[in-house]
Amino acid sequence: MGGTRRVANDPLRRQRILDAALAVIAERGVHGTSHRGIAAEAGVPLGSLTYYFDSLDAIFEQAFQQLADSMSEHYRTALTQAGDVAEACLAVTDLICGDQYASARELTLLHEMYAYANHSKAVAETCAQWLGRSRASLSQHFPDRAARAIDALIEGWPMHQAWEHEPLDRELVRATITAIAQRFA
Repeated sequence: MGGTRRVANDPLRRQRILDAALAVIAERGVHGTSHRGIAAEAGVPLGSLTYYFDSLDAIFEQAFQQLADSMSEHYRTALTQAGDVAEACLAVTDLICGDQYASARELTLLHEMYAYANHSKAVAETCAQWLGRSRASLSQHFPDRAARAIDALIEGWPMHQAWEHEPLDRELVRATITAIAQRFA
């Protein structure tokens, strides 16, 4: 029996590669991530990476885009569900103090994305677009100046907490968000 060997198409392979890239980046950092590491994590042949992506940079760009999109969706959902400014302040407090917005793994990935954005125009653009989406979500309830200040706190407070290894003071976070909302109302 001769003929061409046929291999079943794997429509999820590209997504598995991106998911594996994020897993490896979270574990080893961008600097420790390689084609081989991603392929091993994804359980795919090494050649699959170059079939779907032009370079390791392209994998990083698309993986970080996926991360930003996912994080934006959490953000948008939390703020869309808020009925008024008071509920939006509580939703923002939950984003900052809870792990629904950014788990320890996601915070690690965010640090890696921000650092990589300093050397990648594509990832810097992904970060800029993410800021725009975040502010648009916040603008459902807060004026522009308040949205900018609150957005910075949503990013910064969990990062500080990651290095301080102490729980955030939920009441301080809520009071700060509320004060900003009232100041710029």
